[in-house]
Amino acid sequence: MSALLEARGIGRRAPAGPRPEGEWLLRGVSLAVEPGEKVAISGPTGAGKTLLLRSLALLDPVDEGEVLWCGEPVPDAAVPAYRRQAIYLHQRPALMEGTVEANLRRPFAFAVAEDGYDPHRVQALLAAVSRDDSFLAKRTEDLSGGEAQIAALVRALQLGPRLLLLDEPTAALDREAAAAIERLVEA
Repeated sequence: MSALLEARGIGRRAPAGPRPEGEWLLRGVSLAVEPGEKVAISGPTGAGKTLLLRSLALLDPVDEGEVLWCGEPVPDAAVPAYRRQAIYLHQRPALMEGTVEANLRRPFAFAVAEDGYDPHRVQALLAAVSRDDSFLAKRTEDLSGGEAQIAALVRALQLGPRLLLLDEPTAALDREAAAAIERLVEA
């Protein structure tokens, strides 16, 4: 049986910018994630954790090696469907202007979202992080950093992904909210 996600010798070079162009930022990274497995990537600031997660999510191209999903490379045409199953969440999530509910409904406007917005599922997810329906009416521009993380996580979880690539998902949360997020992800 193949791993759910596998990286084989992936590497990323620096683009033009503050670092010398072509310098290796990551090199020779291999890992495998089995269904149901939880893997933590730790290291100091600037070590390349975000770079690795973005590469695994196929948001940035790798310069060497390959990323496999269920034992197969992901062809370019299948990347949107892959990203619905392997969702990357940045510690500073991108939310569009409008309400939290509008942001939660947005993924269902795309062809890769097979089912529709389920308000009951959303209510259950919000309840698990001690939020009620009033959270849905909040404007995204008024959210704290922690509230934005909660909205982004609920947006991802409602899709039922097989894999979450979480980049410091509780960095902006207080201890109680962080514990609720951890319980929700564990469920």
